[in-house]
Amino acid sequence: MEVFLASIEHLESLSRLFDRYRVFYNQTSDIKAAKKFLQERFKNKDSVVFVAEENGEMVGFTQLYPSFSSVSMKLIWILNDLYVEEPYRRKGIATLLMNAAEKYAKESGAVRFILATQISNTNAQKLYESRGYTKDKEFYHYALQLQ
Repeated sequence: MEVFLASIEHLESLSRLFDRYRVFYNQTSDIKAAKKFLQERFKNKDSVVFVAEENGEMVGFTQLYPSFSSVSMKLIWILNDLYVEEPYRRKGIATLLMNAAEKYAKESGAVRFILATQISNTNAQKLYESRGYTKDKEFYHYALQLQ
């Protein structure tokens, strides 16, 4: 198993994996749109993607987005996406991806690494809590749906 930082050269395979991730979250498959979305992320350099590959096949990924803390005036990384293909789950791949993402965040000088998951995704919650992540007790997080 190899985990590496993805680049535009990985766009074709990553787009197919990203599309399956979206389908997992009950979205309609749209590989063309997935490819365009990822291509824009690479072009604009506004996300970082780590990929897990086994025998030349992408089997999982995590995508990070930068943000900032005005109070500490430092970088924050948001783990927005984490996905492992069904046949490869429970084999430590999500842990490898998180290790790479957390290391990257630390090396970038970030003050914090944050994530969110669906209330029903108890497997992800167990993973995060086993790694020392805690539920925020100081802030409520709100969202305004615009579309």
